[in-house]
Parts: sequence; C-alpha cells; structure tokens
Amino acid sequence: MSGKIWKALIVDDERLARKKLRSMLAGFPNVQITGEADSVAEAVEAVEKTNPEIIFLDIQMPRASGFDLLERIETGAKIIFVTAYDEYAIRAFEVNALDYLLKPVSPKRLAQAIERLEQPTGKATAKTLEFDDFIFVNSGRSSKFIKIDSIKCILAADVYSEILTDENRKFLLLKSLNEWETRLPAKNFLRIHRSTIINLEFIERIEKRFNSSHRIYLQGINEPLVISRRYRTKLKDKFG
Repeated sequence: MSGKIWKALIVDDERLARKKLRSMLAGFPNVQITGEADSVAEAVEAVEKTNPEIIFLDIQMPRASGFDLLERIETGAKIIFVTAYDEYAIRAFEVNALDYLLKPVSPKRLAQAIERLEQPTGKATAKTLEFDDFIFVNSGRSSKFIKIDSIKCILAADVYSEILTDENRKFLLLKSLNEWETRLPAKNFLRIHRSTIINLEFIERIEKRFNSSHRIYLQGINEPLVISRRYRTKLKDKFG
C-alpha cells in the first residue's frame, strides 16, 4: 500500500446498511469515513462539504437514485456501488465505477474493492476471480455482466473463447484458455482438455469409455465433453 488515507462517503437510505458498511470498513486503516448520507439531496451537500475521494453508493433510493447523484455533482471521487440489485451493473460500467458490490457484501469482495484503490488508472492487474464475481461480456448485439458461478464451461474457439452459461447463452471473448485457467477459482473450475474448462458445480456424470478414456456430462448440455489423459489425474484428485 502507498500509505495514503482515502476519505470516504457512504450514501444509502437504509441506516442499518450504512452502519454495517461502516463497521466493515473499520478494518481498513487506509479508509477514513468522513460522512454519511441517506438521500441524494443530503449526499450532494456532503460531497461539497467533505470532498470525498471514495463514494460508497447505493443505487435504489427514494425520490432519486445513485445515478441521479452522479449527474448532480462534480467530483473526482472513485465510485463503488453497493446495491442489492445486479441489473444495474451495465450502467455502472458506463459511468466508470471502480467496483460493483452486491449486498450482502462479503469481507473478501470489499477487500478486493479497497485494493483496487491503489491501482493506477488503466494499469489494473488481472487478479484471480472469485466464484461470486461478475465479468463484462459482449454478445455482439448487447453487453452484460454475468456471474462467474453461472458459467457452465469455456471452450476454445480459435483465438477466442466461448462461454456457455446456465441460461444456455453463449458469449465469445478474445481471451485464451490459459488466461482463464489462471484467473478462475481453482476450487470451482477445472481444465479437462486443452480446449475445455468446466465448472465443477455443473457436473452431471462421468462415464468411463474404452481405452481408459472418459467423458463428462454437464447439466443441460446434451453432448459430452472429452477428458484428455493429460488432465484426468487432476479431475481424479478433485474427487478423491
């Protein structure tokens, strides 16, 4: 850490939510809470008075939303959305939010958001993803955030990788399977072939075939996936 102390403002219409977040932030000595607000109108005044460097911002509030606040203030503060709703993630991305935390906020996710404060703009390093994290994907006609735990499998597709989700939607990303393998949580995902990574939560059954080969079936996918010899031992180790 740089030793910098970040001045923070908490904006949430629920008193208990503000109290809980304040309590969690007490474990981060580099974050100093300089104000709270329970509405957009109060937050506008708090921003002018305290000049925060971080705003922990709820989205759905009576009379005006967190996005309305951003339209009414001029600030260089980093925005960390803290909300119970994931449908606003795309818009949060559009306003360049530093992070998007879903309630109830886990200590680990909050710690990751605080760590990002220290990263120079545009030079964020690729870190290991958590099972409840979101990633931004583009389907060609639309873009959205999807949860890591919704990914059934990832398949190599030339220089791209194809993501298949639990809603049987497909997305193409310009990302190699090697990169996915290093970033996905190892306890939840496993590479079973040079062209295939699977989510262990979606395994339906494993079949032994001739010549000691194996095939694996995932929930909602009719076609089996081949387990190569190279990765068979890793799968066996996962299940003892």
